[in-house]
Order: sequence, then structure tokens, then C-alpha cells
Amino acid sequence: MMTGHNLAGAARPYAAALTAAWVLLLLLGALFLFAAVSDLRADVRAGLPVDHLAAFAQVTGSAWASAKQTAPGLTAYVILLEYAYAIHELVFGLLFVIIVAISFRQRRRWAWWACWAVMLANVAYTLTFARHDPTLFSRSLVGDIVLPLALLMHAPVFFARQHGAVVSA
Repeated sequence: MMTGHNLAGAARPYAAALTAAWVLLLLLGALFLFAAVSDLRADVRAGLPVDHLAAFAQVTGSAWASAKQTAPGLTAYVILLEYAYAIHELVFGLLFVIIVAISFRQRRRWAWWACWAVMLANVAYTLTFARHDPTLFSRSLVGDIVLPLALLMHAPVFFARQHGAVVSA
């Protein structure tokens, strides 16, 4: 039979793992912010981020440089979409970091659920855009894998019964 002392000892590694998973969520949020800012900078400089060139060529059958010369109106529209998408990513990233840093850490259940919205965006990105370029695809899988694992790892502490022991990190 485990004594209270043994239970506390068993909870320490779980609490450390929860903290590590929380830090991973923050790092993932930082990655979302970095990607958005990088895309915005590339949009300003070249109209299309370098890491989107292969996907553009795969989908359109044309290189970006060629498309800019032969279809300037179309590429202007693509650039507009790129700006809007990067700003969308930036807003999602900011909200995600704020939620994880404050409300998620305070174990607010709504924050756990809200983090899943980002998962929907991650999977949509992987299936619609990243699938056209192996580099983008492998990068997108980081969020597709890390986010649900870190969230599921926290599920027991978010949904523990009130009268039961809750492990805090």
C-alpha cells in the first residue's frame, strides 16, 4: 500500500512533466509568432516567403518570378492574401501565447478548450498548404503533434474532480 509520502513522490515527476509540457506550449506559441513575423517580413521584401515558393510552384505549375512577370494582377492578389494570412497567424499566435501563459497556467478549463482551436488551424494548414512542400509539411507536423500531446497531458489536472487531489505544476 502506498503511503501519502510515496504518493507525493510519485506526483513530482508528473508535475515536472506538466511544467515541461506547458513550456512546450509556450515555445510552440513562440514558433507561431516567429513564423508570422517572418512571413510578413518576406511579404514586404519579395511578395512571397521563400519557404512558400515550392508550394506556389507545385500548385500553379509556375515559378513565382515567372508569375510576377506574366500575371502581375494575380500575384498582387496572392501578395494581399499572404499579408492577410500572416496577420491572421500573428493574431492567433498572440492569443495562444496569452492564453497559455496566463489562463492555461491558472488551470481555467476554457483555456484548455480554447487551445484546441489552434489545432484546427494547424491541421487545416497542413492539409491545404503544407502538403505541397516537404519542408513545410515536416515543419507543420511539429504543431500537429506537440499541441495535442501537451494538451492531453494536462487533461487530468483540468478535469480532476474537485474533491480529488490535483497535481499542480
